[in-house]
Amino acid sequence: MNLLPIDLIVSSALLWIALGLVGLAARKQPAFVRNAVFPVGALAGLLVAASAFSSRGVETAISLLGLPDLPFHLRLDSLSAFFLFILGCAAFGVSIYSAGYFKNDEKHIGPLCLQYHVFLAAMVFVLLADDAFLFMISWEAMALSSYFLVTTDHRIPEIRRAGFLYLLMAHLGALGILLYFGSMGGDYSFDAMRKSHLTDLHATFAFLLALFGFGAKAGMLPLHVWLPEAHPAAPSPVSALMSGVMLKTAIYGLLRAVFDLLHLQLWWWGALILGIGLATALFGAIFSAVQSDMKRLLAYSSVENIGIIFVGIGLAVIFKAYAMNSLAALALVAALYHCLNHAFFKSLLFLCTGSVLHATGERNLGKLGGLIRTMPWVAWSALIGALAIAGLPPLNGFVSEWLLLQAFLFTPGLPHSYLNMLIPVAAAALVLTGAAAGYVMVKFFGIVFLGQAREEKLHDAHGAGKWERAGLSWLAGGCILLGLVPFFVINHLSGASMLLVGSSLAADKGSWLFLSPISPARASYSPLLFLIVTCGATLLSFLMVRRLYHGRVRRTMPWNCGYPIWNARMQDTSEGFGQPIRQIFDPFFKMERKLPSPFDAMPKYSAKTEDRIWHSLYLPFGNMVEYVANLFGKIQQGRILVYLLYNFVTLIALLLFMP
Repeated sequence: MNLLPIDLIVSSALLWIALGLVGLAARKQPAFVRNAVFPVGALAGLLVAASAFSSRGVETAISLLGLPDLPFHLRLDSLSAFFLFILGCAAFGVSIYSAGYFKNDEKHIGPLCLQYHVFLAAMVFVLLADDAFLFMISWEAMALSSYFLVTTDHRIPEIRRAGFLYLLMAHLGALGILLYFGSMGGDYSFDAMRKSHLTDLHATFAFLLALFGFGAKAGMLPLHVWLPEAHPAAPSPVSALMSGVMLKTAIYGLLRAVFDLLHLQLWWWGALILGIGLATALFGAIFSAVQSDMKRLLAYSSVENIGIIFVGIGLAVIFKAYAMNSLAALALVAALYHCLNHAFFKSLLFLCTGSVLHATGERNLGKLGGLIRTMPWVAWSALIGALAIAGLPPLNGFVSEWLLLQAFLFTPGLPHSYLNMLIPVAAAALVLTGAAAGYVMVKFFGIVFLGQAREEKLHDAHGAGKWERAGLSWLAGGCILLGLVPFFVINHLSGASMLLVGSSLAADKGSWLFLSPISPARASYSPLLFLIVTCGATLLSFLMVRRLYHGRVRRTMPWNCGYPIWNARMQDTSEGFGQPIRQIFDPFFKMERKLPSPFDAMPKYSAKTEDRIWHSLYLPFGNMVEYVANLFGKIQQGRILVYLLYNFVTLIALLLFMP
């Protein structure tokens, strides 16, 4: 019997659930769980990626599970296959890494193994669901399992608060998604929703619900508040999966809701998504630049990258609304490519921070430094991830951002004056976001790995183990490979773009060596030639220096501006690196500074940057809810006579006011 890709993917998801149960049963044998269960789970992820990559066309299946007359419908098409490929690739690298990472967390290994693999399986069924019933069950299973993963160290009050905030925002988003499905009318299956034709007003209402529901999970502004709290609280492999994959399930849901299930797209929908995406990207980049916690810095960086993806989706909706399908395909491919790229380089960076955290016990940038000497493998992996996320060629982050910029630059005159004014401003904001991302990565890598160690204990930091190195190598290799072969990736994305916008980037617009999104005469890019020229110039420079100056160089200590003793305190700090951004964007921040006295023998300066949106929007609302709850709490006296009095007064009021 020949198994279809959808059968292999479902079998892999069921295997993940079984592995989770095995890990829970074997919780008293942590070595077995680490060295057997997690590697087998990694192979299951590889099977998911291979099956999704090999799928062609549309495959459907019906499961007898569910309620009577409400079976589960499964569907594997080009869109779900692409996101399953992302899930499988990331799960393989993160699971391999986890086999080494969780060796220091033996007391939680059993429940953590169960929750981890259920989390992976739930995301598979979210991407395969072809009805609202299965989608919502899988969505809630994904939220609950990730909540338990976030609160692994639940004895710490800050982690409990972060988990509660995450669960609250997850359920608010789920409520929006549930209302979206309810507003689509007809049957609960996606196929019936595709056939329903809504009025413009009705479709707009459904679109806004989908944007709210999936935007809350993706971390768009102003629904982002859970993300910089949950990511630092979770174990680093969990943070990698949440940022690299789980956020993409929200992107998948938004694409499915807007392009596939709704039969029309209005131009102002795209303008709204575009505006929110730009605000989210700039906000994330600015707040990332002023963070002093490694994982919070990467969490805000995820907000920035989600904003970039939203920009591509918004641009695609605008072009689709005006029947500019080729440009819609370009913008959509750029957004999808960035989803894939972000899964690799952000997972890689979160895993690198996990290795640093295990080796040093520190997340504070102000207490790190010089780790390239003791952790070279982690440092070089982090350098690849930092260069990729900064958008430098020939790595993968450059390709998707370059494609998105081409969609802006080659935009013809749209039949709307406001859009013609918005597009150039949006392109400039996108470039500014890219520059800020580069600034953030210089800060991240330079302070953590370069310079001198800021603490004595850093000299004893240990490198990554073999399992961890294997996971880092997989993700770092993906960042390089996806940057060198964009032509093949874009060809593989043609099915998804045809499904959503009815067009694709033609494969004959360039050879495999050159990437030409519009035409070779207008713009082209060759990552392999760029790499060859860069390596050639570097090698030539090295040989010239060795030949012309070898033996003539006098080595001595560098000039230290007249100071007789140079130590780690004279290096740039995290706060000092972010000072220019804090000065420029000061109105956006809520600052708490602790200034030293001039008489302190060991003066220390600290600055805490907080989100004004939290203090101006969420905190007042929370205080209001607490105040109202306290008022109602006063009604509860705990005395039966008082409760009988309430019933008597209510009965009299009803008798008086009834007609």
